[in-house]
Amino acid sequence: MDNNHNVTEKEIDQLIQQGCQSEDWSQLYLKPTTDLSKIINVTFSGTNQIGDIEGDRVFYGGIIKKNTIKNVHLHNCVVGDHPFINNVKSYIANYRIGSHVLIDNVDIIAVDGACSFGNGVHVDVINEGGGRVIPIFNQLSAQVAYLLALYRHKTILVDELKRMIVTYTEEVTSTVGTIGDDVTILNAQTIKGVCIGDGAFINSASKLINGSINSTKTSSVYIGSGVMANNFIVSSDTKVDNASVLSDCFIGQGCVIDKHYSISHSIFFANCQGFNGEASSIFAGPFTVTHHKSTLLIAGLFSFMNAGSGSNQSNHMYKLGPIHQGIMERGAKTTSDSYVLWPSKIGPFTLVMGRHYHHVDSSDFPFSYLIENKNSTFLVPGANLKSVGTVRDAQKWPKRDHRDEHNRMDIINFNLLSPYTIHKVFQGLKHLNDILEISGGQLDEYNYKDMVIRKSSLHNGIKMYNIVINKFLGNSIISRIENKNIKTLQELRSVLQPTSTLGQGKWIDVSGLLCPVSSLNLLIEKLEKLTVKNIEGVIAQLNEINNNYYEYEWNWAVEKIERFYHLKIDEITKDDVIKIIKHWKTSVIDLDKMLYKDASKEFNLESSVGFGADGEEKEKIADFKMVRGAFESNSSVLEISSHMERKEKLGLKVLAQIQEIKE
Repeated sequence: MDNNHNVTEKEIDQLIQQGCQSEDWSQLYLKPTTDLSKIINVTFSGTNQIGDIEGDRVFYGGIIKKNTIKNVHLHNCVVGDHPFINNVKSYIANYRIGSHVLIDNVDIIAVDGACSFGNGVHVDVINEGGGRVIPIFNQLSAQVAYLLALYRHKTILVDELKRMIVTYTEEVTSTVGTIGDDVTILNAQTIKGVCIGDGAFINSASKLINGSINSTKTSSVYIGSGVMANNFIVSSDTKVDNASVLSDCFIGQGCVIDKHYSISHSIFFANCQGFNGEASSIFAGPFTVTHHKSTLLIAGLFSFMNAGSGSNQSNHMYKLGPIHQGIMERGAKTTSDSYVLWPSKIGPFTLVMGRHYHHVDSSDFPFSYLIENKNSTFLVPGANLKSVGTVRDAQKWPKRDHRDEHNRMDIINFNLLSPYTIHKVFQGLKHLNDILEISGGQLDEYNYKDMVIRKSSLHNGIKMYNIVINKFLGNSIISRIENKNIKTLQELRSVLQPTSTLGQGKWIDVSGLLCPVSSLNLLIEKLEKLTVKNIEGVIAQLNEINNNYYEYEWNWAVEKIERFYHLKIDEITKDDVIKIIKHWKTSVIDLDKMLYKDASKEFNLESSVGFGADGEEKEKIADFKMVRGAFESNSSVLEISSHMERKEKLGLKVLAQIQEIKE
C-alpha cells in the first residue's frame, strides 16, 4: 500500500460523524481512492491501513450487500481491497488481511505476541506414553513424519529433522497473523493466533486457537459449524465440520473430518476421513478411514485402513500406563466389533474379524484373514487375494485422491502388488512350508506366534502365495520386454539385466512411499552426514526415491526370478521366459476366476433377502435387480472380465514376440 496517505483533518471529521473513533488518527492510512462513506462505527487503535472498499457481494439466498467496514475495532491491521467486514463484537488485532475478504458476525480475531500458528507443536503419535513426539509444521509430509516417529534410534537423523523444523518454525513465527485473499469468515466465535490461507471458508466455527489453515485459491479449506481446534495445522483441500474437536494435531491434504469427530495428539495424512468416533495418539497414513460413532483408533500406525463400527484397541495394561502401541500395515480392515490388544502388528491387506486378546504378529502374512474363534486368533493366509473387495479398494483409492494434482505433499504409491507386499509373501510362504516340513503335515491345526493355522488354511495359503508370486514376477518380466525390439537371445539377456543392486533385499512402506530399505538408508546417511541442509532437500530426496520405483522394482524382481525359477538371467533361454509367461497367464486367470466367483456371492439368493418386501419371489428378484443391478453389468464384474481378456491378449502377444527371438 505504497500510495497510502495519513488521514486528513477533513477525512477525520467525516469518520467521526460516521461513528468512528481513534486514540491517534495519525496512525490511520488510507488509499487515495478509499470510499470513507463505507467506514462506519469503526474504532481504530495502533497502526491501521485501509484499501479500496468498492463493489458488493452476494450472500446466501441471493441477498446483495455493498462492501463495507462497519461495527468493528481494528488494532494494528492492514486491510486489503474490497473488504466486507461487519459486526466484530470484540476486535480484530494484529492481522494483515487480504483482498476480497468477508468477515461478518465474529466475536474476536487476534494475535497476542509472537505466535508460530501451530508450527512446532509437539504431538505424541503412535505411543500415548511419549517417545515418538513429532513437531508438526506446515510442510509436514507422511514420509517426513514416518522418519521422525519410527526412526528414533537414528538420533542424528531425528535431531537434524527437528533442527530443520525449528528453523522453519522460527521463520514463520510472527506477532502478526495473516488472512489471505478471498477468505470468508461467518458467524465464528473465537479465532486467536490463526493464519488463514487464500480462499478459506470458516462458517460458524466455535474456537480456533494457535493454528494454520493452509488453504489456497485452487485448493480451499472449509472449517464449519461448532468446530473447536487448538494447536493445529489443517492442509489444503480439506474439510473440518459439524462440531469436530481437534487438539494437538496435523490434518493433511484432501481430508474430511466431520460429524463430531474427536482428535487428540494425532496426525492425519492425505485423503483420510474421520467421522463420529475418536482418535488418540495415532499416525493415520494416507486413506485411513473411520466413519462410526463407536470406533476408537488409539496408539497405532495405520494407512489405507478402513475401520468397522465398534473397532477399538487397548494400549493400557494397567501397570506402567498407556505405553503400548500397534501397527496395522497398509490396506488392513477391521470388521464391526473388532478388537486388537496392543502391542500387535497386522500384515498388509489383512481383514481383522472378532476380538483378539493375544499380541498378534501377522506382518509376514499379507492378504490374510485374522478370525477370532473361542478367544483364539486363527490365521487364514492369502485369503484376501481372492476377495473382490481387495481389488475394488486398490482401484478406488487413486480415484478418491482429492488433492490438487499440482500440490501434493505426501508421496503415494497405489500399487497393490509390489516388492513390499511380495517380499512379505515370500516370507509367509517360507514360514508355511517350514511348518509343513517340521510337522509332516499330520496335524489339523498349527500354532505360530500366538496364531492358529488350520491344515486346510495352510495348504490354501501355500497355493495362493505361489499364484501371486507367479503373477507378480510374470508381470515384471513382461513389462521389461513388452514393446522392446528384441532380435537375439543376447539382447533379451541384456534387457533383463538389473541396473544396479539398489532395490534388492527388503522393501518397506514409508507411509505411502514404497521403496527398498537400501535407498532410504542412503538418504538417512546423507542426513547424518549433514549434506542435506533443509526440509525442501529432504522432500526432494524422497521424491527422487519414488521416481526410481520401477527401476528399483526390476532390480528386486531379477533376484527373485532367479531364486524362484532356479535360473540365471545371464543364462536365461527362450523356453525359460515362455515358461514364466505361461505360469503368469495361468495365475492371472485363476485369480480373476476366484475374484469373479467372490463377486457372484453378492448376487446370490441370500443377498436378495429383504428385497421385494410385500411381493412373492418374482417381485423380490425384480426389486433386487432394480436396486442392485444385474451381476453381469456390475462395474467390478465387468472390470474382472475385461482384465481376463486383456491379459489373455497380452500373454499371446508377448509369447509371439519371444518366439521370434533367434537363439
